[in-house]
Amino acid sequence: MFRNLLLFFLCTGSFASASQNLEIISTGNGTNLRGIGGFKNTIWVSGSNGYTGRSADGGQTWQWQQVPGFENRDFRDIAVLDENTAILMGIASPAYILKTTDSGHSWKTVYENRDTAMFLDAMTFTGRKMGYVIGDPVRGNIFIARTTNAGNNWEQLPGPAALPGEAFFAASGSNLVVSGKKIRMVSGGTASRLFDDRNVTVLPLLQGTASAGANSIAVLDSRMMIAGGDFQHPDRRDSVLLLSTDGGKTFRLPQHGPGGYRSAVAPLNQLTWITCGLNGVDVTTDGGLNWKPVSDKPFNTIFINAATKTVYLAGPKGTVGQILF
Repeated sequence: MFRNLLLFFLCTGSFASASQNLEIISTGNGTNLRGIGGFKNTIWVSGSNGYTGRSADGGQTWQWQQVPGFENRDFRDIAVLDENTAILMGIASPAYILKTTDSGHSWKTVYENRDTAMFLDAMTFTGRKMGYVIGDPVRGNIFIARTTNAGNNWEQLPGPAALPGEAFFAASGSNLVVSGKKIRMVSGGTASRLFDDRNVTVLPLLQGTASAGANSIAVLDSRMMIAGGDFQHPDRRDSVLLLSTDGGKTFRLPQHGPGGYRSAVAPLNQLTWITCGLNGVDVTTDGGLNWKPVSDKPFNTIFINAATKTVYLAGPKGTVGQILF
């Protein structure tokens, strides 16, 4: 989560012409969207005030709802397992995970945790059955839970110890990724670290305050990108994105980075990646060394549907955008 069309527009070097290709396909309701996912032509988004949005035709038309009984809940992530099945993650305490198998007509609570320290941050599935969710530290250890039956049941796993002031950002649902058999996650706050299976690396990324650190990680083969910054200072461009070509053993900063804080990053191929944040969207076509602006519109999260050659972005005010490639 285009190649031909997007590469053409990027090669023109024109911000104006590039931004014209980001089409707004839905906007206007009172929700800040931070969750996005899809299966074939079915696209789901989720956000604050209990909202979900679903499109069964690749984003042409949308059905919106506030999940009954959860109108005050903030759904920061959503996983889409098939055309009819989706898993919702609700933040804060009590923490909830909900499941629908009928396209959102009904929802079942499949996980509830009333620990006052609970704050879920991100969720990912590796296929239809296996899924993981992470959360802020509970009594000093990072919260991790796993499902092996498509979200019907969740078991807590032992989590690594967190440093004082270290947590996760529930900004885009993308600070957790599973590649191969490795669970990788990136933290922020007073410390920003990469947890790569049993290896832990302090990231050379903007950090040290409650609003700074890593927000997103994406992996494609041996190439890895980590995006973040300081959401309280979204125009700061220093140390907001890291790239690695050796699977996270070493990192470097881009020669010309994105335009500020970025909450999500995703790959189209080895050389072409997209990132988004509160002050815009950027694309690289040289493997992360140089980034060019596509739009100055704010977005929180990204989903790329390779089959339909479309990138979807979701953000504030119920806004969903798409770029065809």
